[in-house]
Order: sequence, then C-alpha cells, then structure tokens
Amino acid sequence: MEKIRVGIIGFGRMGEKYLTEMRASGKWDIAYICDVSSGARAYAREIYPDACITGDEDEVFNDPDVKVVGLFTLADSRYEQVKKALATGKHIIAEKPVADTLEHEKELVELVGKSDLFTAVNLYLRNSWYHNCIRDFISTGEIGDLAIIRVCHMTPGLAPGEGHEYEGPAFHDCGMHYVDIAKWYAGCGYRTWHAQGLRMWSYKDPWWLQCHGTFENGVVFDITQGFVYGQLAKDQTHNSYIDIIGTKGIARMTHDFHTAVVELRGKNVTERIEKPFGGKNIDRLCDLFADSVISGKRAESLPTFRDSMVASEYAWKFLDDARTHELPAIGTEAELEAIRHRRSIMKDGYGLLHKR
Repeated sequence: MEKIRVGIIGFGRMGEKYLTEMRASGKWDIAYICDVSSGARAYAREIYPDACITGDEDEVFNDPDVKVVGLFTLADSRYEQVKKALATGKHIIAEKPVADTLEHEKELVELVGKSDLFTAVNLYLRNSWYHNCIRDFISTGEIGDLAIIRVCHMTPGLAPGEGHEYEGPAFHDCGMHYVDIAKWYAGCGYRTWHAQGLRMWSYKDPWWLQCHGTFENGVVFDITQGFVYGQLAKDQTHNSYIDIIGTKGIARMTHDFHTAVVELRGKNVTERIEKPFGGKNIDRLCDLFADSVISGKRAESLPTFRDSMVASEYAWKFLDDARTHELPAIGTEAELEAIRHRRSIMKDGYGLLHKR
C-alpha cells in the first residue's frame, strides 16, 4: 500500500503526538515538519531527521505531492492555514477550535462544505472506546429512555495565562470537548441553559464553570469543567466522569488517565469493563482519516468542522451566560504565581507544556 504523504504544521505537544501515531500506523509518509520556533525545529531534526524540517509553511502547501496537512498550531494561525490547504487541494486534520473567532469558524465551515476534500477535527472523545461502549449500550434499550447526561472534568491542568489564550478560557479550550460529547449522546441540539462561573485566583476569566439545561428532545444535562482541582496539593489528583441516567438503568465511566472503567447497569444486564484509557485517541483518528483518503469515502464517525464549530459556539454561549450572573473572584494573584512557578519546575504533571 502506498503511504499518504503528509505535512505536520505546528510541532508542539500535539504535533509530536500526531507524529508518534502516524509513524506507528504504517499508513503515513511524514514529508514535512513545520514550526516557526527554531527550538521546535531542532527537536524535530533530532527525533525525525527523515522529514524536511522547515519554518515556512508555504513549502508544505506548495508541494503537490503532499496529500494531507495536519494543522496543530494555535487557533490564531489555523484560519489562514485552512484556507491555504483548501486552495492547494490538501485534505485537513485540525486541532480544535478550527479558528480564533466564532466568525472565522463559521466561515471555514462554509468553505469546507463547498469542497470535496476530506477534513476532520480532533474531538477525541468521539473516538474513545468507553463513550462508544456506553452509547451502544443505550441503543439496546437497557437503560430505558435517555433522561439525564452528567459530565465532569476537573484537573490541576493548564494554569491561566500558560499559552492557550487563543483557545479561550478553560471551559472553551477544554470544555468544548464535553459540550460536544453531551450533544453527541443527546443526538440533537441544545435548547436551554444556565451557567455559573468562578474566577479562581481572581483571574480575569472564569477558570471553573458549571452549566445545566435541556436539549431539544427534553434530555437534561449538566457539565462541570475547570483546571482548578488542587494545583498546590502535595499529591495531585483529578475528578473525571460521565454519568448517563435513563428511566430504567444507568451507564457511567470514570478514569485515571491510565485506565477507564465503564459500569453498565441495565434492566437485564450488569457489566463492568476495564481497559486502557487511550489518551487523545489520535491513533484512531489518523487511521480513520487515512482509510478515508485511501478509499475515497469519508468515514462517517470522523468529527467534522461543523461539529467543532457548534461545540465552540455553545461553549462561548455558556461562558457568556455565566458572565450575566454574579461571577465571584476567589483566591489571590500570589497563589496563581505560586501555581505557575510550581508548574514551571514540575517534571510530571497534568497538561504540562513542552519546554524547548
């Protein structure tokens, strides 16, 4: 089988993850690694000298032999890069959000819709074994009618101001994954919502947010997300789960970032499944995309630019709603500086950024 020639643009934390999975799959020929940072380029030469390492993204777009581009830069760069990819006939795998503003995201959705090129966005929860297992269980009728979707994800992850400002506050940068997966379970759009936020350490944006409301089919949801979970604790931990409640039974999942545990309790079935967590499931995304390019038929389970735009739009709506209510500020700037300092010297921790 002929390998698919790909150019990786953006070689930070996520770019390296894609390189690792593409090398392992055997379906990809990594022709270029592009980054504006000289440190990132030096690191790329060290770990993968077979690729052409460049700081000029136009080299990648202008190579007619490159069939796919991976856009793993920050969101403020992706708007122009997506347009270049479409103009030069490249299929696109992108990180989320696909652009730096909702207006730009909507414009790109329209442009992609007019193209016959394949595009996908890394909404990684859709490719997880545990969410697909739970949704398959729901479809059997074992829990009765779907009634309540509860999602929680709180970690000591990115501290405010650590470099993801173009992706927005925590509930947009990370929380849009949970906005998306709740909608994926419900199978329809959001109808009503009420959000409460908190400005931890008196930061300008809410770094914790809880939103509840309804979907168009009457299913109720609550989503809780924040990078606020014990940043200065001696031994850090997290709290992450999904809890699906039906009229007859339940299905739920918890994980420790290494192992995921699914519990299924239906009217006739009780089952506990424990498997490796799977991380960002980039291997699955890359395989589905490669198979789509090879076969000429897009895999239906690939998350779309529209999926990403809708998740981004509602994450912003929920943040905007929180700002219309009291938005308390608790904690001090001194605590935030202590958190940033601790993360700068940590060797192992939640969501640490590369230092090159």
